[in-house]
Amino acid sequence: MALTPYDPFALVNQLQKEMNRLFDARVGEGRGNETSAAVTSDWIPLVDVQEEPERYVIYADIPGVDPQEVEITMENGVLALRGNRESQTAPAGNGYKRRERPAGVFYRRFVLPDTADAEGIKAHGKNGVLQLVIPKREKAVARRIQVEG
Repeated sequence: MALTPYDPFALVNQLQKEMNRLFDARVGEGRGNETSAAVTSDWIPLVDVQEEPERYVIYADIPGVDPQEVEITMENGVLALRGNRESQTAPAGNGYKRRERPAGVFYRRFVLPDTADAEGIKAHGKNGVLQLVIPKREKAVARRIQVEG
């Protein structure tokens, strides 16, 4: 029988690791640090997702990106946004001292609920914010099936 040393701080250490992971992801948001999109994008637009009685609304911050250039696809219940923000170039001899605005390819996916109506999705872009309106369809009502026999 092997003895395992008792570590009274094991749970505290685990909590600390989870908190670090949470805050690292939050601080890095918008800079491509999300693991699900890290291989496919240079940065990730920040979003707000709102549910209303008749629809879902997604607001995505994409400043500096022409909304007409954003590719929006819906397949198998997954809504995907893909686009590119061009990098700003500095005039010769006037280099940047600080760069915080990410540039390059972005990619963001959302798994939509069964009540989302994929055929009715509409997108509008204004002032650097892309608004996606996803109407809801009626929920399927369960019905009882009588067994014959």
